[in-house]
Amino acid sequence: MTINIRAVGMELTPAIRQYVEDKMQSVEKFFDGILNMDVDIGLDTHHHNKGEIYSCSVVVQLPKDVIKVQKTEKNLYKAIDKVKDHLRESVVKRKEKLREERKA
Repeated sequence: MTINIRAVGMELTPAIRQYVEDKMQSVEKFFDGILNMDVDIGLDTHHHNKGEIYSCSVVVQLPKDVIKVQKTEKNLYKAIDKVKDHLRESVVKRKEKLREERKA
């Protein structure tokens, strides 16, 4: 599995890169068939929100399927954690669906 990380509107430090890689690699244990993962993190500008709002979005390429997840938070690390949690749930659902299709 390859993980492509892109920062938008902010600098991608080695610490942030390592944190994202660790979190996204932990999703791989739930589904072995992950081919590619594109992660975009950055500083969003929402005019109706005050302060800095960070976003994290992930596009995961599975065999015959694509899963997209996006979350925003006031803390970058919280946004990454929320994406990881939601992505894990989506991957597990997809895995269960594939299992049911094979049984039928």
